[in-house]
Amino acid sequence: MRSRAEKAAAFRALHERPGAFIIPNPWDAGTAKLLAALGFEALATTSLGLANALGRADSAVSRAEVIANCRAIAEATDLPVNVDLENCFAHEPAAAAEAIGLAAEAGAVGGSIEDSTGDPKNPIYDFDLAVARVRAAAVVAHAQPVPFMLTARAENLINGRSDMADTIRRLQAYADAGADVLYAPGLRSLAEVRQVVGAVKRPVNVVTGWLDPDITAAQLAEAGAKRISVGGALSRLALAAFVNAGRAMKNDGSFAWMRDMMAFAEVRTMLGAGTGASRS
Repeated sequence: MRSRAEKAAAFRALHERPGAFIIPNPWDAGTAKLLAALGFEALATTSLGLANALGRADSAVSRAEVIANCRAIAEATDLPVNVDLENCFAHEPAAAAEAIGLAAEAGAVGGSIEDSTGDPKNPIYDFDLAVARVRAAAVVAHAQPVPFMLTARAENLINGRSDMADTIRRLQAYADAGADVLYAPGLRSLAEVRQVVGAVKRPVNVVTGWLDPDITAAQLAEAGAKRISVGGALSRLALAAFVNAGRAMKNDGSFAWMRDMMAFAEVRTMLGAGTGASRS
């Protein structure tokens, strides 16, 4: 297994090399190992995927659960892990920044802070507070003994605020406050990706959930994206396969879905290959 310092160096190198890389989102150690075996170079946790696995209809997870999940995924493979910390589970800047230190201790080499409050009536932090939260998180991230890359997320577009100008203003301010990577979930087109990338001077993470699924990684790279994630999409895909098989059994008495199962040998090989395998 690579050390955390080696993982951190590899993670930063991915952001500095030309082009884009895909950072898929496992939700437990098993899915992390499978993705590692497929040859991905980094992983990102998903709080939605974790909530799905825990059976939470409201998609709510606690800080302790997210950190435990981060630790399990970080220890499962030799890949660098970025942790989805939502709004860092606190409103006040210093309290929110505590989650960054906990994620680093759990083995992550990157993590995110959102400007979403979690309150549907007031979904986005006021600008000055949002910037102060990123600044506090950046201080903790950059004080870690092992380098930790901070991603700052502007959540307007997925919270009913279709204000691209304010979204870009926030991303620019978050970069000035010390964020290493910028992220505006909810971009819906390559033109919007280009607009954001052209307005900021940090690597940009693009999540595919709101994009046309026919858009490719090559097209996103051409538009200037550096990092491409899928959020909870793989979890939802797995749930779809599970539910469809359950419906086939319940409604039709059919087990035809078993033809699509992975073979025992393949599962065992990939789970073994996903641990400690060296990669360039």
